[in-house]
Amino acid sequence: MSPVDPLALDRQVCFAIAVASRTVIGLYRPVLAPLGLTHPQYLVMLALWERSPRTVTDISDALLLEPATLSPLLKRLEAAGLLTRERSSTDERALAVSLTPKGIELRVEAVKVPAQIVKRLGMPLAELESVRDKLTALIAAATAT
Repeated sequence: MSPVDPLALDRQVCFAIAVASRTVIGLYRPVLAPLGLTHPQYLVMLALWERSPRTVTDISDALLLEPATLSPLLKRLEAAGLLTRERSSTDERALAVSLTPKGIELRVEAVKVPAQIVKRLGMPLAELESVRDKLTALIAAATAT
């Protein structure tokens, strides 16, 4: 029996996660295209559909994105008429992001996205939820270091 190579590509957590991420996000593209959203924009909208208004910092924290990465996404969503960005009335240093009526209405179509992705993956929902929960634990472990 030969020893296990710790540098074998198929043994790397980072490789499996990178390929899974690219592949799964690729499944979202044709589903999100009719909504006029990219996957990163969809994540921003999910955060706003949970709660609006939110500060840029709050959205950044929720999505684990740097504000500098988030800013162009917000600008494009604002240009599409889905949200507004205004200085907070309670803290002028904070930028409040709010859904517009068009952004609120888009949720009606977006609610169909998860079921379409589950169908495209062809995996039982319980299995996908288990994978999500394990990835959430992995993210927590990685961000705790």
